[in-house]
Amino acid sequence: MINQKLVKGKKSSQNILVVISLLYATSGYSCINCNPEVGRAISTSFWNNPLLLLGFVVLAFVVTGLSIIALNKPDPYKKNSSLALHSPKTPLTAASMVLGIGIGGFIDGIVLHQILQWHEMLSNKIAPVTVITKNTNMFWDGIFHLFTLVVTIIGIWLLWKVLQRKYTSKFHRLLTGGMLLGWAIFNLLEGILNHHILKLHNVREFSTAQDWWNYGFLFFSVLLLLAGIMQVSRPIPSDDL
Repeated sequence: MINQKLVKGKKSSQNILVVISLLYATSGYSCINCNPEVGRAISTSFWNNPLLLLGFVVLAFVVTGLSIIALNKPDPYKKNSSLALHSPKTPLTAASMVLGIGIGGFIDGIVLHQILQWHEMLSNKIAPVTVITKNTNMFWDGIFHLFTLVVTIIGIWLLWKVLQRKYTSKFHRLLTGGMLLGWAIFNLLEGILNHHILKLHNVREFSTAQDWWNYGFLFFSVLLLLAGIMQVSRPIPSDDL
């Protein structure tokens, strides 16, 4: 009886030691701070794909341009003109487009990257089939979400500035239309650059019809673009300013 208890005690001690060693072993973690292999994989993924930030740069230029347009002073005498620089329609539309770019990015990241897991940022270059490759893609997905968060905050700030100004249309269809336009712009730029030119990932990575999904993504983006144009092109009501 005593020997059995000693054996059981030794096994329990051994199990505890194994668990502790796994918890404190550096290779047991997948964070970039505690696992050098993950950090090296992320660094290598950047140097092997130096243009992976090109989409962010292009979208940043678009957001900057739209922000300048949104803060431009409108002319109340050009009430129902097209989206000219000084049209009362333009500030709210431009600010909403920035917000649409940010929210469109979040929709892409949350739905396609995280919920459906159809693709990840570098899934065509680095297949997420191991812990290391999965975490490498997750890191770049995080950079992507950080970018969309910053753009969304800028869009909210622009809306706040625009809605306080005189001679600026507050017509609700400019908000919805601008957001649709922004979402379409995000999809088109991201799709053309990352899916077709740089080939960082496909819409549905593990599919035998990757091209169909990629072109379907662009087709959906064109529909968003047309819907947004229809919304913002409607005349402003007479009492809107």
